[in-house]
Amino acid sequence: MSLMPRRKSGPPVTGVDKNAFSYRAFRDLKLNKYIYVMLVPVIAYYVVFLYGPMYGLQIAFKDYSAGAGMWNSPWVGFKHFESFFESYYFWRLLRNTVLLSLYELVFAFPASIILALLLNELRSNRFKRTVQTVTYMPHFISIVVISGMLVDFLSRDGLINNVIAMFGFERTAFLGEAGWFRSIYISSNIWQSVGWGSIIYLSAMSSIDPSLYEAARVDGANRWKQTLHVTIPGIMPTIVILLILQIGSFMTVGTEKILLLYNPTTYETADVIGTFLYRKGILEADYSYSAAVGLFNSVINFALLVLANAASKKSGNNLW
Repeated sequence: MSLMPRRKSGPPVTGVDKNAFSYRAFRDLKLNKYIYVMLVPVIAYYVVFLYGPMYGLQIAFKDYSAGAGMWNSPWVGFKHFESFFESYYFWRLLRNTVLLSLYELVFAFPASIILALLLNELRSNRFKRTVQTVTYMPHFISIVVISGMLVDFLSRDGLINNVIAMFGFERTAFLGEAGWFRSIYISSNIWQSVGWGSIIYLSAMSSIDPSLYEAARVDGANRWKQTLHVTIPGIMPTIVILLILQIGSFMTVGTEKILLLYNPTTYETADVIGTFLYRKGILEADYSYSAAVGLFNSVINFALLVLANAASKKSGNNLW
C-alpha cells in the first residue's frame, strides 16, 4: 500500500494557467526587464512630445484666445477649415507640397537604392569605403550650413555663376527665380541624403544568402542578371517598408530648408503647407487657423499611410 497522498480529481484550485496572457506577459517582463527599461525613455518621448500635444488640437475647432484659455474659448466648428479651403493660397500650397513630395519620391528615393547597388558591385574595398565616406558626409552637415552653402554657391557672384560666366553664358539669380526652386531643392536633398540612405540597403544586401548568387552563376547569369534576379528581390521587403514610411510623410516636406532658401519672389513654387503654417502660427499668432491647417495635413498623411500599407499587403511586406 502506497504512503503517497492521492491526487484529487478535477481542476487544480491554486494552479497557474501558463497559457494565460497575464502569466506570459509577466514572465516576458521578468526575462527581458533590461530591454523594457531601455524602452521607457522612448515611450516617455512619444507621450510628452507627440501624444500629449494632441490635447491642444481642440483649438482647431475654436476661436482660441490666450486670455480665455483653451477650455473657455468658443467653439466654431469647421470655420477655420472652410476658411483655408476657400483661401487664395489653398491650391498653390497643395500643388507645391504634392509636387515637391512627388519629386522626392520619384528622384530622391530610388537614388539611395541605385547607389547601394553600385557600391555592392565594387570589388575594391578601399575605393568602396572612400565612396561611402564621401557620400555620407553631407548627412552630418546641418540644414542651416547646407542652406548657407547653397545661397553662396548659387548667388549671382557665386561659384556656379562664375563657372557659367567663364563659358560665356549670362549669370542667373537661381534663388530669385521661381522656376529654379524645385530643381535646387530636390537635387540638394539627393546630395545630402543619398549616402546615408544607402546604408540600410547595403545592410539588407549583406543578409542575402551567398548560395543564391552561386546558383545564379551556375545557371549562367551575368552580374546584371544576378542584380536583377537575386539582389533586388532580396532587398525588396526593405524597399517596400521604407516606401510605405516615405508615403506616410508625403505631405511633410522639409519645411526648415525651404524657410532658409525661399523668398517672396519664389513663393509661387516654394511655398508649402509647412511654411504657411510657420507664417500663420508663429509670425501672425493665428493659432486656431494654423492648428486647423496642420490637422488637415496630418489627416492626409495618415490616410496615405493606411492606403500604402493596405496596398503593400499583397506583397506580404506591410507594416501591420
